[in-house]
Amino acid sequence: MDYTAAQSGFRQRKLQPNMRLRNTSADSPDGSQLFEDTSGAAAASQTGYSNQQAGPQAAGFPGQSILSDPMSNLAMAYGSSLASQGREMVDKNLDRFIPISKLKYYFAVDTVYVGKKLGLLVFPYMHENWEVSYQQDTPVAPRFDVNAPDLYIPAMGFITYVLVAGLALGTQNRFSPELLGVQASSALVWLIMEVLAVLLSLYLVTVNTDLTTIDLLAFSGYKYVGMIIGVVAGLMFGRSAYYLSLLWCCVAIFVFMIRTLRLKLLSEAAAEGRLVRGTRNQLRMYLTMSIAAAQPIFMYWLTYHLIR
Repeated sequence: MDYTAAQSGFRQRKLQPNMRLRNTSADSPDGSQLFEDTSGAAAASQTGYSNQQAGPQAAGFPGQSILSDPMSNLAMAYGSSLASQGREMVDKNLDRFIPISKLKYYFAVDTVYVGKKLGLLVFPYMHENWEVSYQQDTPVAPRFDVNAPDLYIPAMGFITYVLVAGLALGTQNRFSPELLGVQASSALVWLIMEVLAVLLSLYLVTVNTDLTTIDLLAFSGYKYVGMIIGVVAGLMFGRSAYYLSLLWCCVAIFVFMIRTLRLKLLSEAAAEGRLVRGTRNQLRMYLTMSIAAAQPIFMYWLTYHLIR
């Protein structure tokens, strides 16, 4: 009896540490949890990973809600319509002052035309036919007629003149961005004033001509070719070369303007009476001579300070 009780007590004491060890792995003696249960976090992480693999639709991608919103689509359509209307208004107002179709005509040039035109501006003495060719009452594009005015050479000439002026100032240790800006703005202002003065003169003399403002801008911009030649010659060979080359280019542009403008300004003289024709013919001739004589003056005024 005592032996049996002692054996059962020994078994109970032997099993008690194991039970206590298993209980301490989860709970403390007072019943509180000793270690955090991470099984729920692992399940949550697996759920989030599956949501990420499910794509933007399962995660609730915000761009889809914006694109599917009818109000946002309506706002985008209204904004695009306003932009198109504004662009049409700008084009219409711009076309009222500077017709886009005419600008395309004045830039319709090619390499052959540019080469022939530059040769005509430098050496116009042997050229005989100065009339502009027409096709169905419309002047042909400049690339088909060397006598047609263009804006490509004046525009490129103006830019090249500004660059050459900066080079000349740099060789004399006088270059600065402000001075180069003054050089470009002064040349542009003189060009605009020249065109406005010619337009005013044509209005006062009451000359009916097919010359447009763009034509006058093109003819006035051809002098930049001679200015570039003069400045480059002065930089390379000295002041004497500048004067000689500029003198040649001044005479050439004078002859070019006389032979070009006299056909434009004297075109209606044959349709008028003898007295009126004689009086207006003299005024037109004086106006043509004045426009042609102004070109060498501007050429010297805008280049003499660049050569020292």
